[in-house]
Amino acid sequence: MNNYKHILLGVDFYENCDAVAFRAKELAAHYQAQLSIVHVFDSLPMTDASYGMDMPFNMDVTNELMAGAKKRLSELAEKLAVPASNAWLEMGSPKAEIIRVAEEKQVDLIVVGSHGRHGLALLLGSTANGVLHHAHCDVLAVRLQDN
Repeated sequence: MNNYKHILLGVDFYENCDAVAFRAKELAAHYQAQLSIVHVFDSLPMTDASYGMDMPFNMDVTNELMAGAKKRLSELAEKLAVPASNAWLEMGSPKAEIIRVAEEKQVDLIVVGSHGRHGLALLLGSTANGVLHHAHCDVLAVRLQDN
């Protein structure tokens, strides 16, 4: 097994994000690997049942949410000493985008947080579970404590 050379941290900015981030930083330091960060803004459409169609998010609200995500990503990158050129904000399905970025950037380890869902939540799938089963590289799911 070779040492990891490029580690990708997938962040969601929920509570316990720092625990996952610092685990990725520790691994990058241990392996002397490049650390990158990706946050995926989930672009789920809002449904208006009265019109029987999907309505996209209000663009003003979307722009505000994206600006907030970009700011938090920048702050985290600074805290982890990750250059801005290695911190990416993407839009789409978190599972698909994390995997896409990992492949494009030739990442050999993805680090994500996992709440260890059971039952219906597991059946519906989590981002960590989707990444784990579809990534072409190693995946570390850092176990988070549910509060």
